[in-house]
Parts: sequence; C-alpha cells; structure tokens
Amino acid sequence: MVKRIMHQDSTAARQQLYDLLGDLPSTDRPVSARLIKEETLGNARIEVLLLDLNGVEQVPAYFIKPVNHQHDLPVVLYTHAHGGNFELGKNEVLHGRKSLQQPAYYQPLIERGYAVFCMDMWGFGERRGRKHSELFKDMLWHGQVLWGMMVFDTLRATDYVLSRNDVDATRLASMGLSMGSTMAWWHAALDTRVKVCIDLCCLTDYQALRETRGLDHHDIYYYVPNLLKHFSTAQINALIAPRAHLSLAGRYDPLTPIQGLKRIDTELKRVYANAGAPDAWQLNIYDTGHYETPAMRQDTLEFLEAWL
Repeated sequence: MVKRIMHQDSTAARQQLYDLLGDLPSTDRPVSARLIKEETLGNARIEVLLLDLNGVEQVPAYFIKPVNHQHDLPVVLYTHAHGGNFELGKNEVLHGRKSLQQPAYYQPLIERGYAVFCMDMWGFGERRGRKHSELFKDMLWHGQVLWGMMVFDTLRATDYVLSRNDVDATRLASMGLSMGSTMAWWHAALDTRVKVCIDLCCLTDYQALRETRGLDHHDIYYYVPNLLKHFSTAQINALIAPRAHLSLAGRYDPLTPIQGLKRIDTELKRVYANAGAPDAWQLNIYDTGHYETPAMRQDTLEFLEAWL
C-alpha cells in the first residue's frame, strides 16, 4: 500500500517524485534561447526559437503571442501529443491534429489574449531521428529515464518562459492532449509556478491500467522505475491542490479506464475540499474515446477564462 501523502508533506513529496526521474542534468546551467526568426500569422506573432535547456541537445520551440498585446501576457505552456506521429511535434499547436478540434489551439488562445509556448519533446519534430525505444535504452544505461528528461525539459522551459519581460509570471497554465495531458499534470504537480492545469484525455490511474492490461496503450517513454512503490496517480495529482485543475476524459477511452478515473476523482475531491478549494478541481467525462470534442474545447477555454 502506498502511503497517503498529506498536504503538509507536499514539498518533500515533490522532491521524492522528482528524484524518481533518474540522473537529471544540473539545474545550475543557465537556460539560453536563440531567436531563429519571427513570423506573423494572422493576429499572432510567432518566434521560432532554439533553446539550450539540458546541455545535451538543442530544443526547437515556438513562442506565440498576440500581435496587439505585447506585455504582461498570461502564458499557456502547451505540450503536444504522441499519437505515433513523430513528425508533427510542436507544429500541433499551429496546425492541430485529427484527435483535436479545429482551429488549432494557438488561435483561440491568442484571440483571448494568451501567449502560447510549445516545444518539440525528445524524439519529435525537429528532434526526431531516434525512436523512443532507442532513447529509452541509451538513457537507461546512463541512469536516466526518458520521461524524466522530458519533464526536465518542461521545467527548464518554464524557467525560460517566466524569465521573459513580456509575460505575467503569476499567470501560467500547463495543458495538452494525451502525452501532453500527462505532462500537464506532472508539470503542475512538480512546479508550483503553474497556476492552472488542464489535461485532456490522459489522466490515467496506473493501477486501473494494470487491471485492464492496458500497459501497451502507452509508449515506453511513459514508464518510470519504482514509481508505483511510492505514488499513485491520485497522489501525484494531489500535489497540484489547491491550484486549479480541469481534467477532461472520454468514457470509452482505453488509455484512461473509467474505474480509475472514479478513484482519482474521489481522492481529489477529498484533497481539494480539505485544502479549502473544492471548486478548483473538476473532472468532466464525455461519451467519447481518445478525442477532444467540441464540448471539451468549450470547457477548456471557459476554465482558462475563469482561473487564469
């Protein structure tokens, strides 16, 4: 039985969770960014960036902001999905994907005055060329974990985003679909600078996934050694409380077994009530699979407007 993590133990629990992510690069190295070019797309100004986050390989990224709003911008750190499409990467935020509604997410976010950051995760987009199985094996030999390196990049990208003089560092949201969903709740659990977390279609209860023999629904990047000895999914997500957290799930999505969603919801309702913020946690379940529906899109934008 995994011990219940109490609210007052959250700092120690975050450190314990971080320590499970393998031998990560030093955070003493400064983060740097090189501006490759700037483009205008409708009402959006797109900065094409190359970031030094980890000291191992450069990280291509976009920072997108409204043309007519240049300062004190709330920021959505958007993590792209997996979906077996290693070419798409960060371009998902500009062009969308089949499992998301149109228009692509940058457009409604920019229209509402948010800036948007999105980068290629390990093995995707401009960083593709090595399969995740190869990356996982090579990192394992060096005491590293692929998911840990992905989380590390996200935390360091947050350092970069919040260092900019055109953003409001008190108004950061983390969101994404599928793999991006998982990153959103890990990111928010580990980094208290995240004010709002929105995860679409991947709040997966680990035990329910085992019970339904669904482990192969997630790629190898997803798995962290020894995690289940110390944390359940609900316990990781409890570290987000009392900050705002919206989870959107499909009732027929095999990646998020319904019995697991119910367990997480029961636990997080208790955690948020004890933290004095019962309205800050919402789980919305829709009669669909592993897709964003129009209702999910509307609920996402309304939640951001209310909490960010």
